[in-house]
Amino acid sequence: MPQIQLGVYMMSGSEAVKAVGYALEVCCRVSVDSAQMYHNERECGQAIKTFLSKNSHVKREDIFYTSKLASNSSYDAARRSIKNSLQACGLDYIDLFLLHSPYGGKKARLESWRALEDAIEHGEVRAGGVSNYGIKHIKELLDAKPRILPTVDQIEVHPFNTHEDITRFCKEHDIVIEAYAPLVRALRMSHPTIVSLAKKYSCTPGQLLVRWSLQHGYAPLPKSARKVRIEENAQVGGFEIESRDMATMDGLDEYLVTDWDPLDCD
Repeated sequence: MPQIQLGVYMMSGSEAVKAVGYALEVCCRVSVDSAQMYHNERECGQAIKTFLSKNSHVKREDIFYTSKLASNSSYDAARRSIKNSLQACGLDYIDLFLLHSPYGGKKARLESWRALEDAIEHGEVRAGGVSNYGIKHIKELLDAKPRILPTVDQIEVHPFNTHEDITRFCKEHDIVIEAYAPLVRALRMSHPTIVSLAKKYSCTPGQLLVRWSLQHGYAPLPKSARKVRIEENAQVGGFEIESRDMATMDGLDEYLVTDWDPLDCD
């Protein structure tokens, strides 16, 4: 899985086609993060297939595609829903499939995970994970002794919402943190500390925030439909944030939630 991914949340179908195309032009080995709730699975798949048809040196396995289950429910409903996602994107398989939230209750969560395990065993999906799961939800899943362990927890993480308890727990259980909203949805780009450190490292505030995620070992999902921004967000390998500056950025935590926060739901 490429460490920097393209988020396509709230993109229209046409925007997603362009954004995925731009990302593939910038770097052939790309990770695209979609979801049933985004209503652009079909367009993301179309963009990937179009690129592959025009670039014979790039293989399907060079492109990492993620989607997510809209809602937890019965085993049969989740199984059908996963098949529908595979059909919508039109790819031979989905690299990573996540349960999008812990909503629905314990039974629905575990039934949906069982459906995902079967999708993996049938080759429809390569790996499974969760999204917006708090510690208690992950413990619940691990305590159920699943056949396949979750590889990812995708949650909102950035210097203004560090979730140190969840990130620490996931690290202890070899679960990768995928950080959505790593750019804080542009709400803190003009924060004095961010501006000052971006100047120090001769980078943009966005690049600084992406670099912070990478140095924590997360897989950030910066979202952009503009080619120049997609390219900029990928160019963060030329500098390293010093440990004291990382600590300063960690200290900006204010539990800023930019979208939803189901981490403690029942």
